[in-house]
Formats: sequence, structure tokens, C-alpha cells
Amino acid sequence: MDILDTPLASVDTSDQPQGNGFDACSPPPRPELINACVHCGFCLTTCPSYRVIGKETDSPRGRIYLMDAINQGQAPLSPASVQHFDSCLGCLACTTACPSGVQYDQLIAAVRPQVQRQARRSWPDQLLRTLIFQLFPYPARLRVLAGPLYLYQKLGLDRLVERTGWLQNLSPQLAAMASLLPPVTAESFGSGLPEVVPAVGPQRYRVGMILGCVQQVFFAEVNHATARVLSANGCEVVIPSSQGCCAALPAHQGETAQAQVLARQMIDTFEQAQVDYVIINAAGCGHTLKDYAHILQDDPEYGDRAQAFSARVRDIQEFLAEVGLTAPLHALTVGELPVVFQDACHLLHGQKISLQPRQLLRQIPGVTLREPLDAALCCGSAGVYNMLQPQVAEELGQMKVKNLVNTGAQLIASANPGCALQIQKHLGTQGHSLPLMHPVQLLDYSIRGVSLADALA
Repeated sequence: MDILDTPLASVDTSDQPQGNGFDACSPPPRPELINACVHCGFCLTTCPSYRVIGKETDSPRGRIYLMDAINQGQAPLSPASVQHFDSCLGCLACTTACPSGVQYDQLIAAVRPQVQRQARRSWPDQLLRTLIFQLFPYPARLRVLAGPLYLYQKLGLDRLVERTGWLQNLSPQLAAMASLLPPVTAESFGSGLPEVVPAVGPQRYRVGMILGCVQQVFFAEVNHATARVLSANGCEVVIPSSQGCCAALPAHQGETAQAQVLARQMIDTFEQAQVDYVIINAAGCGHTLKDYAHILQDDPEYGDRAQAFSARVRDIQEFLAEVGLTAPLHALTVGELPVVFQDACHLLHGQKISLQPRQLLRQIPGVTLREPLDAALCCGSAGVYNMLQPQVAEELGQMKVKNLVNTGAQLIASANPGCALQIQKHLGTQGHSLPLMHPVQLLDYSIRGVSLADALA
């Protein structure tokens, strides 16, 4: 019997009776959202986990069947079920492809907290997840760790670990984390930005700027470029020191309580700042910031405030395309500069932003755009997926870099720190030295008249 004939055909029940169904501690996947799926299969070829693993149960359609079976008490939330849910990258490509408008993002978001509460994980997995959730959303803690990591890189221990392969044998997940570590620089130990950056020339807008967590520690140059570009285009930029994490990481992994605490803090901070817009330069963060109304939907105090906050959130590229550039732009190279823009999933599928970055890049004199094959396929980063599910992420990263390089572009533009780390890693493993920058960095160099050669020197 085909899986389309029965939802239970794909459910591995060999480890029953371990685990129970969805509990009442958080709303389970809603039946009306599950029933919206007509099982057409359009999602299959767009799903990165299905592309790599090749199993129906590791596709959106298969997971929806599984959700339905658990909802109806026909299957447990067992270790096998958890494995299929864990294999989902949350890239949302299926939501773009679905002709029936199935809200898979809401379905998987309802499952994640259930899994987080009920899953029986090994102690190394639990330890790693605890480390991630207690470290990555807190820039101050990341900065404390940056000191030892600086010595780790400076003394060449990172290269020694990679050559010996002992960490890979000990824990593939820790090895994946180590392989993604970006260079620690002096900028990693402080934001280096004032609380207010005045507008250059007449002020057009007063905007708030979110620094991010990993972004401000390991990609500080992107934040500096963002502030300069906004200022050069007539924006007074407010950068509150009280801001915290946007809540993307815990929200995407089912840590609902932690996500809600961080979301409330962010709302409080930018309400006090009294800004016209809230600007973010990281795709994954932007998607979560625009989803606060859902994260805080049951909060009587913050529900409406969350909706008002999210209405003011703009990705930096979305904002600049909307209000227009006023600062003059200069060529980055003599002659043509072919660039390939990498569509981050939570920018393309989550926020439906695709044309704006390309429109901005084309305004830089000499820049031409190349389009890669499989542009909408996830690179395998997906927040911390490449650390928790390194084998699937490895294959996706290799495919993504191959397609980007095959365009013949001389530079990759990427608007998400996780994607940047994933792509840089696989550029290295494939022996390519292609530079990668955030689009706002290219705009910043163009406004300041800095050549690409000087920027890369």
C-alpha cells in the first residue's frame, strides 16, 4: 500500500511504546492546518532533507502525515518520530512551493516545543543543546568565550584539531561547530558603535538597529557597515545598549519560554527608543522579529504590542529599496564585477524578499548579477542545524557552494551570518578563495569610494 493511502504506512513503530502523543503543555498542530495538505507532492523536490535523505518521512508531506497520526493517537511521539521532525531544516521552501497554501511553518512550530519537552536524547546531545541555548543568544557570554577562542586560533590549535581528526571521532557535532568558527578579531570584544549615529545631511528617518548575537560578536564589520549606510542615506540610527537576542534560535528549536522572554525584552527596548522603523541585517533574525505576534499570541500584555513592533521591522535591504538610496555610489572595481547573490531561506521563503537585494546591488556601478542553479535550495545552515545534523548539512553545503561557484561570479553576497559561515566553510573544503560579503558591505564600500581590492587587502 502506498504512503498516500495511509498515514501510518510511514510511521516507524518499532520502538513503541516509548514516548507519548502530543501533550497539553502547548497547543499541538491544529487539525485544520494539517487537513489543508492535499498530498500533491509539490513540496518534495524543494525540501532539502528529502533531497538528501530520500525518505518520504523526511519530507513536509511525510511529517504532516506523522503529525496527524500522533494527533489522533495512532502513533506515539517516539524517538523515530522525533528523528523525522529533527531532520527538518525549517527552511520554509515548502511553503513557497505549496499550491494549497499549507502553513507548514505553523505546523512545525507547534511540533518543536512538544519535541523539546518530550524527546529522550542522549546525554552528549542534551549537553550540546544546553550549551547552544545558554550561549549563542547571549552576546556577553559569547564575548567571554571569544578570548579562549582567539588563543585557540592564534596558537594554531584549530588547524591541529582539524589535521588529527580526533574531535570528529569524539563528536561529529562538536567537530562541525569547530569547523564553522569564524576568525576572532579585536572587534569581537565590543560593538564599537555609539547609541546614536546621526544622519548625514537632512534627516529622513529615525531608525532603530538590532545588532544580533553571533552577528555582533563575529560579524561586527557588517553592523558597522549597516550603521554607516543608514546614516549616509539620511537616517538617525538608534542602537540601544539594552537590546538582547531576537529569539530566533530558541523559537526555531521549540524553546518557547526562552523565546518569549527575549521577545518581550526586545519590544520593551525599541518601544522606549521611539523609532520609525526597526532595522535588522540578518535574515533569520528578521523572520523571527516579524513573527513576534505569533510567539506572544497568548500574552494579554504583549500580544498587540508584538504586532505593532513587527509592523515596524524591516530587513536592511527591504528598507533601503523601499525608501530609496540618496547617497551617491561609486564603482568597486575597474570594469565589470560579476556577483552572485545567495538567497537565505528566511529572507526568500520567510520574508518573501528576493528582488530588493538584487535591485540594490545593480545600482552599484559595474556590478552585474549571476543567478545560480537551485537558488532556492537551503545551504544547510538553518540556524544551528549544521551543528546538530552535520551529515545532511554537509551535503547541502557542498551542493550550494558548487552552484554558486559555477556561476563564474567573482564575489558572493550573502545576507545571513549562518549562511555566510556555512558557505565559507565549504568554499574552503572545495579549494575556492572566492570572497563573501553582506550586500550592505558592498553598498558601504561603494558609498565611501573604497575599492574592492582595498577592502580585501
